[in-house]
Amino acid sequence: MGANYIFSLTPTFTQGLVFGQLSILVLLILILKYLFLESEPPSSASPLAYSGPSFDRERVSKSRTSVDDTVLGSGKDGAESTAWFNLLLRQVVKTYRSKLRNDLPGPDGDEVARRRIERFANSIRPQSFVDPIHILSVDLGSSAPRISNTRIKERNPDTTELDQAVFDMNYTDTLSVSLSTSVLFHYPIPYFVRLPITLNVSLSLFSSSVLLTPPDPLSTNPTLTITLPPTFTLELKTTSLMGRHAKLADVPKLHEMIQAQVRRVLAERGTWKVVMPWVATVEEVKEELVREEDPALVVDDS
Repeated sequence: MGANYIFSLTPTFTQGLVFGQLSILVLLILILKYLFLESEPPSSASPLAYSGPSFDRERVSKSRTSVDDTVLGSGKDGAESTAWFNLLLRQVVKTYRSKLRNDLPGPDGDEVARRRIERFANSIRPQSFVDPIHILSVDLGSSAPRISNTRIKERNPDTTELDQAVFDMNYTDTLSVSLSTSVLFHYPIPYFVRLPITLNVSLSLFSSSVLLTPPDPLSTNPTLTITLPPTFTLELKTTSLMGRHAKLADVPKLHEMIQAQVRRVLAERGTWKVVMPWVATVEEVKEELVREEDPALVVDDS
């Protein structure tokens, strides 16, 4: 009796086809099992997550610190690193000086600047003590403040203070203004007498350290803060004439009073906040400053 076998030493076409399909199926199972599948669930201590290519964090941190030191002007490159900032500062001052003159050269520009300064002076004058101010001439100068000796202020690592930059600023120029007005005396009766005064005030030297605080990314209204300490150096040159007929020239007490007044204004307004564009507005920053100075003014909307 003939026996029927599926496989034989001399396979037929059907046997070869079946064997080929089985071998492909086994190979596919092995590939799935050992390359793509897991037999055990992943441990919670080592989750499956792609973390990107590995890198030396310590080396990157040291490299970043080195770049920051160069940019911020620390170390031996500090003097050279301020050159670009002095160039930028000089161009900013030149731009404001030109716009104050309506970009007009010569006497025409001087007249535009004179009228603008006169309007500003009369807008802030104490009307009960000083007559209208007439600006006779102005000199907007030709140079700009110069920055040097930039360094990073050390901060307490246990606090949330921001890194701050400190630099020295010196400014000497021909900046000057000449004006005439009258001081009002109200004794024994209001507007009893007027004392005419003609003044010329020019800048000799302004020198100070400047503290620069970068914006806080977590602040509601981040601003760049520039602060002048009250120990700045201010030297003004003043010439004066007082009186209508018998004139008094260059009264020392008047010079001291003017210099003290200018110093007081700079000390009171010695902090400037530069609003970050597209992040906050000037009105929002002013409201925040008011809330910080007097919390009682905060309105509770709840």
